[in-house]
Amino acid sequence: MFLMISNYTRPLDEVNTLRPEHLAFLDDLEARGLVVSAGMQSPPTGGVILLSTDDEAEARELISGDPYSVAGYSEYQAIGWTPMRGVLAEWTP
Repeated sequence: MFLMISNYTRPLDEVNTLRPEHLAFLDDLEARGLVVSAGMQSPPTGGVILLSTDDEAEARELISGDPYSVAGYSEYQAIGWTPMRGVLAEWTP
């Protein structure tokens, strides 16, 4: 899995103008079995998307289609992650 951690590069009111497109993007990835979970950071300076892929290049390619990325409203950091405990330890797509 890859944690895709975003930091907004624009004010939140500008980011929010693309929220419907961003959510539609996530809906598509989720329908394809690629989003395990996603949500906004608190305070809302960015977000976290947990992708079901073990390939960093694929994770970066997937997130490159996010409207926030396309518009330059967000930058993502990719962090590989293997859950060892808790509800995701046995998670499979």
